[in-house]
Amino acid sequence: MTLTEVRTFTPPRAFGDAISQPVVTPVITTSTTPRSIPELQITLKPAISPSPKARQNSMASISEEKSKGGVTFAHQDKLPKLPIPELESTCQRYLASLKPLQTHREHAETRRAVQEFLQTDGPELHEKLKKYAEGQTSYIEQFWYDSYLNYDNPVVLNLNPFFLLEDDPTPARNNQVTRAASLIASALEFVRAVRREELPPDTVRGTPLDMYQYSRLFGTARVPTDSGCQIQQDDKTKHIVVMCHGQFYWFDVLDDNSDAIMTEKDIAINLQTIVDDARQTPIQEAAKSALGVLSTENRKVWSGLRDVLTRDPGSNNADCLSIVDSALFVVCLDYTEPTTAAALSQNMLCGTSEIEKGVQIGTCTNRWYDKLQIIVCKNGSAGINFEHTGVDGHTVLRFASDIYTDTILRFARSINGKAPSMWASTSPDPSKRDPESFGDVSTTPHKLEWDMGPELSVAVRFAETRLADLIEQNEFQCLDFHGYGKNFITSMGFSPDAFVQMAFQAAYYGLYGRVECTYEPAMTKMFLHGRTEAIRTVSDDSVNFVQTFWADAPGDAKIDALRKACQAHVNKTRDCAKAQGCDRHLYAMLCLWQRMQDDDAASTTSDNSMNGYSFEDGSIIGSPSQDSVFSQSMESQSVNGGRERGDSINSNISATPSQRGGVPQQLPTIFADAGWDKLNTTILSTSNCGNPSLRHFGFGPVSGEGFGIGYIIKDECISICVSSRHRQTRRFVDTLESYLLEIRRILRIAARNAASAGGANGTGNKGMSRAREIDAAAVHHQNGQEKPARPQIGNRIKSRGRLITGQSSGLGHGGPTSMFNGGSSVGNIKGAGGGSVSSAMEESVVMSEDDEIGGYGFFDAGMLQQALKARQQGHYHHHSHNHDSSSDDRSNQSRQRRSRRDVGKKLPLIDY
Repeated sequence: MTLTEVRTFTPPRAFGDAISQPVVTPVITTSTTPRSIPELQITLKPAISPSPKARQNSMASISEEKSKGGVTFAHQDKLPKLPIPELESTCQRYLASLKPLQTHREHAETRRAVQEFLQTDGPELHEKLKKYAEGQTSYIEQFWYDSYLNYDNPVVLNLNPFFLLEDDPTPARNNQVTRAASLIASALEFVRAVRREELPPDTVRGTPLDMYQYSRLFGTARVPTDSGCQIQQDDKTKHIVVMCHGQFYWFDVLDDNSDAIMTEKDIAINLQTIVDDARQTPIQEAAKSALGVLSTENRKVWSGLRDVLTRDPGSNNADCLSIVDSALFVVCLDYTEPTTAAALSQNMLCGTSEIEKGVQIGTCTNRWYDKLQIIVCKNGSAGINFEHTGVDGHTVLRFASDIYTDTILRFARSINGKAPSMWASTSPDPSKRDPESFGDVSTTPHKLEWDMGPELSVAVRFAETRLADLIEQNEFQCLDFHGYGKNFITSMGFSPDAFVQMAFQAAYYGLYGRVECTYEPAMTKMFLHGRTEAIRTVSDDSVNFVQTFWADAPGDAKIDALRKACQAHVNKTRDCAKAQGCDRHLYAMLCLWQRMQDDDAASTTSDNSMNGYSFEDGSIIGSPSQDSVFSQSMESQSVNGGRERGDSINSNISATPSQRGGVPQQLPTIFADAGWDKLNTTILSTSNCGNPSLRHFGFGPVSGEGFGIGYIIKDECISICVSSRHRQTRRFVDTLESYLLEIRRILRIAARNAASAGGANGTGNKGMSRAREIDAAAVHHQNGQEKPARPQIGNRIKSRGRLITGQSSGLGHGGPTSMFNGGSSVGNIKGAGGGSVSSAMEESVVMSEDDEIGGYGFFDAGMLQQALKARQQGHYHHHSHNHDSSSDDRSNQSRQRRSRRDVGKKLPLIDY
């Protein structure tokens, strides 16, 4: 196994020293080196328990980078760094986001807290953050990573999202083995394209996006330690792991050049062999040793269980664990056949829970949540569940879209060899290669045989019962709304994403009579190592809209209010895509303040304390650690039941100040104010992520009182998946559907009235197609308004029958067929400002394009704050590890690769 390079840490200096040190201007040399491919600072060490020190990975540092060619990372060195907004602008946006969520008294208190922050701690923290950012790839990145990796609760239903793929358009390929083999073959070509840097970069309207996350998609695992999780990666790995009935199998699929060494048929034979072997063990028996459920445990518990797995030097478990951790990805073959969209969504997100004679036989035991998973049901329905720390939804969406498209094109090429390909180049046909050219590989599936001692058996049992509880505490409902989609919405002059966001607001208000904190992510990948910024959907305009909609107001007033609210949302989305939001900036300053408190507290106890790490260049990384003063100060709050995901720091923290030389250090007022807690307690967590390759997309609720809403806006339909902890999810979905139908009715009436007015005035319609103009002219003539210029042959015959104008059905679908006497007349509807919205029609394409920069992740600042919740008191002592010499590492890697060929029981292949 080729291990990734280990980053060497140097002893830390005081934080104040690092901040005050003059910045050395780097020497800029001409190079084609992309800034997105640093030497990997995280390491995969099979059979060795991760050390506490290893948790402080340096994924966000700027280090020496590999010289790369190819197109994938060609634009990385040209991408701008994520900008830090002006402090005053951030505070103004913060206040604007909170105003519609607070009472007058609450908002007045928040304003005072913000004003005090601007006059005291704010400017100093802002300047120190700018200083810190000069030595970082991104000012938020390391804080972001730490917030995820410090998260202790189970990742299932809390962190990992899912994608549900559309069925394969060729029905004969929609069975489990064939569909799985097809997806694996396409996934391997994607891996090859990434490793060879042949994957074309993502773009938005011609602007290249950051591609760094693709280098962290495969061979990566989230590994728990006693001081938080770390990300491990083997970037040269060649095998995949297949799970079936909770049992683990593996086989190699790539050679050293990342070329596929198995055809789709070869893969199918291996999968069928695995399915047949797994069936030999009764599922009730297999469930008792389904170690995958351990990955659903609390992270500290899971860390301790990994130590149990690896502590016996004579056990197979360490090698088995290494095989799983280092796999390219995991393929889960389920024996169930969910029939509804809600059941399929649940299966892809958390699996099913089904108890038979006291034993769990659901698919929840057939998962490994610390890695990227491709899940295939018995009927061929397929989806993806992914670990979210290093990648956002946009990255995995590209992966899902490309492999789905490739499966179709590969089938097309079997019919017509000239059919196009997704890839710049493809692997040589394995069936025509000399097997000796594959190198040191094992293509026959091996079954991993774990040594199940009493301690592990009990751990599996308890992990499964807790997982079953977690699954039963959540519910899922899906809405496949086919009334209309993107085409109709844009024909009405609205941004599709803003339109759907207002639907969520209206549905919630109609059900509960109030507005709540809502979150939507905006992608910031136009910047180097960009992730997301938080769009705060609720605004004064959105509140006015929902109140107007549910009031006894005329239709025109409702449309005007909707148009204002949508435009406000579009403006926010554009600002956030430019990294001009408030959440990330404020969160970074909070982390920086905590770093300063920890550093000062450590300096009073020991000049040599290792209360954090610095890199060789002296830059400080990391958000508050688990043993930080800030984390300890939150301990008192966890006594009363802990903190839900999505919650944030509240005003009570200042009551337990940290100590520096005996002087209490109060939390900056903006973070101690109740408004900070309100903004970071998300009730509606939403995300727009998808395209026609996906049927649904979703995630668990962010808080116990909230909804998790994943949605996909397609040309002619809207797919919505809603989750909650049994908070009338079905009723919310029904209310949402009713709103979508009602707003369409209102828009139709307004469009029809505008069309009548336009016809009476003899005005034309800019949105009308030329074909529809002929019919429109005919109606004009029949009404006696105008005589045709010349008689046309066949008019008498063609005039038979009543002309169907399509006012009802056409508008429901938008597009060219809805333009006559309906959708096209939107150009004459009066806008919010009293003027014509023909300009809105002309800008609808631009509005639609704005959706490309929104909704490619789903975690809010509250989720980031969750990582700072209370932990056990006491300091962790970090011990430095002596690194082996590079020559020893290479020899160890060689031995490990040779020994891995013998891990697991080799299966006899079946005829397929």
